[in-house]
Amino acid sequence: MSGRSSVEEARPAMPVDDMSLVATTQILAVEVRGLKKSYGLKPILRGIDFALQQGQQMALLGANGAGKTTILRILAGLSRPSAGTIHVTGIDLLRDAQHVRQHVGLVAHQPYLYEELTVVENLLFFARMYAVARAQERVQELVERLGLEKRARERVGSLSRGQVQRLAWARALVHDPHLLLLDEPDTGLDQEGQRIINDLLSEHRTRGGSVIFTTHQLEQALALSDSIVMLRHGRIAYRQDSAALTIQELQEAYGEAVR
Repeated sequence: MSGRSSVEEARPAMPVDDMSLVATTQILAVEVRGLKKSYGLKPILRGIDFALQQGQQMALLGANGAGKTTILRILAGLSRPSAGTIHVTGIDLLRDAQHVRQHVGLVAHQPYLYEELTVVENLLFFARMYAVARAQERVQELVERLGLEKRARERVGSLSRGQVQRLAWARALVHDPHLLLLDEPDTGLDQEGQRIINDLLSEHRTRGGSVIFTTHQLEQALALSDSIVMLRHGRIAYRQDSAALTIQELQEAYGEAVR
């Protein structure tokens, strides 16, 4: 493993009143300390510590079963940890998961959509759940941005896999979240869909938004991230600033981490 790996001490998250997307040095997008998760007697996460500054993007790497998806589900408020502390935009996730969900958007293998509802009905449902101002306008904007105009009145169950993935992105973005959690987010997208998503991610970051994403594509991880974190058997095996790495160094570190 490369000797250049380092762990940076993060400042503790501080509560603020204004949770706008403007980046600030006063608060972390995510701070995780001592995170553990077990299913019955089987440990999945064995003490995870990391922090992410607002406006930054982190690539979470590791073999299947290393714990990547479990971390994202916990951060999204869909699974409760067995131990540890988690703050998202300064909010204690364990004490106020509902508040945290207002600031988080998740794109996962499961689309979290209602198949019997249309594209527009799904987005309106989630927009109203998040109390989005001018929900109709926001939904129309996302339908157009994701290239779903011709499918807007069709039920989700009739859409192709790529169209469902585009709609899942629209759902994740409808409330303009501070933090995006992306679990292999380009799965099922064609080249045009990937271009659209890249544009939306660029805009999200320009507004000070943060991203944690998983991928098995190392070149993509290096190109899109500010930092790399690798998991092995539920523990962090490696971490490094992306700017300090070449693709060859990342490949070598990944090979050692997933063995």
